[in-house]
Amino acid sequence: MAQINPYIHFNGNAEEAFTFYKSIFGGEFAMVMRFKDMPSDPNYPIAEGEANKIMHIALPIGKSDILMASDTPESMGKHNENETRSKISISAETKEEAYALYNGLSKDGTIEVPIAESPWGSYFGMFRDKYGIEWMVDYDPKYKGQV
Repeated sequence: MAQINPYIHFNGNAEEAFTFYKSIFGGEFAMVMRFKDMPSDPNYPIAEGEANKIMHIALPIGKSDILMASDTPESMGKHNENETRSKISISAETKEEAYALYNGLSKDGTIEVPIAESPWGSYFGMFRDKYGIEWMVDYDPKYKGQV
């Protein structure tokens, strides 16, 4: 069976964001690679100021999911974080876990939908975290986190 893992791009603060995510989800990074760790390619030079930025970072979450990211090199241009309308959806195993994840990840962010009982029978909330990433947190007792 195929697996889907979110991949996020940041404007230079991927390491800070992933340190924050690790503080919420726990675990250890499966990989942290910086641009300076890549073999040198004269066709794609890395600016000196970008050498320590994240080329690839991976944080395992739960039993089989991995949240991944990188910083966007300046040579690719700055992306507009407010126009990124993709959301990362978390299916929690318990209502308490949903509440803890929602409150932890949304700290200093922007609440779009406060976490509460939804009309469709789940415990649901939606927000943009302090890094501009959009999240949905859901606990559905019918599925017990297995959506």
